[in-house]
Amino acid sequence: MKYTSLAIVFSSLLAACAVHAQTPGPAQAPYPNKPIRMIVPLAAGSAVDNAARIIALRMGQNMGHAIVIENMTGAAGLIGADRVAKAAPDGYTIGGFNDSIMTMLPHLQTKMPWDILKDFEPVSLVATVEWGLVAAVDAPEKSAADLIASARKAPGKVNYGSGGNGSPQHIAMALFASQSGVQMTHVPYKGATQAAMGVAGNEVQVAFQGIATVNSLIKAGKLKLLGVTTPKRMPQFPDVPTVADTGLPGFEFNSWFAVMAPAGTPKAIVQTLSSELAKALADPETREKLIAQGLSPRGTTPEELGRATRAQLTRYGELIRKAGITAE
Repeated sequence: MKYTSLAIVFSSLLAACAVHAQTPGPAQAPYPNKPIRMIVPLAAGSAVDNAARIIALRMGQNMGHAIVIENMTGAAGLIGADRVAKAAPDGYTIGGFNDSIMTMLPHLQTKMPWDILKDFEPVSLVATVEWGLVAAVDAPEKSAADLIASARKAPGKVNYGSGGNGSPQHIAMALFASQSGVQMTHVPYKGATQAAMGVAGNEVQVAFQGIATVNSLIKAGKLKLLGVTTPKRMPQFPDVPTVADTGLPGFEFNSWFAVMAPAGTPKAIVQTLSSELAKALADPETREKLIAQGLSPRGTTPEELGRATRAQLTRYGELIRKAGITAE
């Protein structure tokens, strides 16, 4: 009898444990359940900032929670990217980066606080940023060929602006100077927008800029577009020739805007973000806004962005070494 009672008690305990094990715990809140912060390590009004705001608005509307843009400038994007790398990998802090931060900066800094391949999770390529060569409206140059002629006539006397040492504006003009065999003087600003205003105000003579950054200044008649760096003329500027056709055959340059998350962000969250980006980029109104800014909508899987990052990292490493570009 004694052993029978113990057996009954033991059986009851096992049954209770089994019921408890099958009882679901507190349900995890769906992602996202609060606003998401997107850190853009570039100045407000820059090409990437403009694209980030367009895409974040549509994504926030679709997801039911706002994506808030936070501009965190400094050190050509190093500081803002570092904040993303060290953020909690929970999907509520992500980065809106250009390829300069991802694939140029690592070749220009001797001490990097993060590794683009190890400290971030690729989410999606968002858009490519088409570029152009700009000058003040009263500048005597009317084409890339004119700029090359001016630089050859007075080596080192032509000044060009950029968003900072190692910025894409710096890289683009350094490559242009290297390939055309001219000497120009670099004047770094604290951001692409400031550099564009520097050209408009005749502080510097020329600059390469993302069309999205200078579009409004061109339309307002404050900047002159000497050429575009696309393989063919841009539909938005049918009367503006390419740099390759008017001074430097074969010269092309663009940049891209991508979203990255901190390393360790769960794959399900990364996939959600990537899918929501694709959904936003499929929206006709959003696409029109991006195109009007001089951007070409893209969209990729996280894996595709990872492969593109590795390939671009290698490519720019070779170009920067060949051209002797430094961040000093």
